Amino acid sequence: MRMLLRGAAALAAVVTVASLTSGAAAHPRTEGTAGTIKSSAAAQIPPGVTAGVAVFDRQTGTFTEQVNDSAQFRSASVVKLLLALDFLWDRGPDYVIPAADRARLESMLRGSDDDAANHYWSTYGGSAIIERMLDRPEVGLRDTVAPPAEYPGFWGYTAMSARDTVAVYRYILEKAPAPVRTFIMDNLRRSTRCSATDHFDQHFGIAGSFDRPWAVKQGWSGKFAKGTCGSQATPAATSAETAAASRAAAVDLTRPALHTTGTVGADDRTIVAVLTLHATGTTYGKAYTDIGRLTRSLNVPGGVRPAGTWFGTWGELVNVRRGPATGDERITRLPAGVEVLVGCQTRGEVVSVPPYTNDWWAYLPQYGGYISNIYVSSPDNRLPNVPECGSPRP
Repeated sequence: MRMLLRGAAALAAVVTVASLTSGAAAHPRTEGTAGTIKSSAAAQIPPGVTAGVAVFDRQTGTFTEQVNDSAQFRSASVVKLLLALDFLWDRGPDYVIPAADRARLESMLRGSDDDAANHYWSTYGGSAIIERMLDRPEVGLRDTVAPPAEYPGFWGYTAMSARDTVAVYRYILEKAPAPVRTFIMDNLRRSTRCSATDHFDQHFGIAGSFDRPWAVKQGWSGKFAKGTCGSQATPAATSAETAAASRAAAVDLTRPALHTTGTVGADDRTIVAVLTLHATGTTYGKAYTDIGRLTRSLNVPGGVRPAGTWFGTWGELVNVRRGPATGDERITRLPAGVEVLVGCQTRGEVVSVPPYTNDWWAYLPQYGGYISNIYVSSPDNRLPNVPECGSPRP
């Protein structure tokens, strides 16, 4: 699925942390009214998930969450932060990014474009990029390791930890020249829901757990089903991953990875890094749901939770539409079985999936669209504890 992105933690084992049982997706999870998060229980890690977590409050200069924060994970697209930093290093205050590079960097940071990452990796020395970043004490990397020598083109094999990810963001926000900080963070704030290369919905974790302002750089790697994000998604193939898996018995290429990293709150108050591995065979929708639940359990000062109730969904390629009718424009299609936040519900076109029929539609504020309640995991046509929308298009 992610070209040059597959692999496991480079040269290091990942520790599985104790986890708490997550609730069944069919049960609604009410967040209540929106408001600033003041506290949180310890990180709740769903069963079968391996996680490294670090949450750093820049206002107080303290970590509010640390769970296996030095454990090394294959970085997947999180390493694109280092590719961007290396390219921009020592360019000088008057440096103007060439138009071609600006386009590549913007696509890489906003849409996680793999082709752009391939360009910078091959053009600027591959693993030498990681070695240069390790030699820069102001960045403060401790656990990062370049890909194994036998995989010189696989930038996603770069190992990183949650605490190193926090260090990268702290460098960008607190030490990098202002033009570098502005360029990188502005692009992360403009993260697109659909990835540029393989059409995966990348607004999981931080982007799904908090209202803006936030800025994110996500990562994913593994044998997930093809991406379905966007109105006319054309998913990428996974042949490169399959070929790599057959060559590397010593590197874990079987456990799907999903990472959410970035900042939350006004003035980028809190840095959040959540790196996860999931059981072999886990669907993208389940991994998306699990990392969302984990991220929502964290103590993130300055973070504001979106109001609404969380529900599981069922069905393949469920359409999110502009309005409560099957003829309305399709915005995207949900990852199979993903948990969604429902803000309100309204009556619309009758949808029939024998033996069920339903004319209620759920409004998903984070998507700006509707899905038929028939695909929401609830026994009743009208969802419990969900208000009726004041108008068909709030």
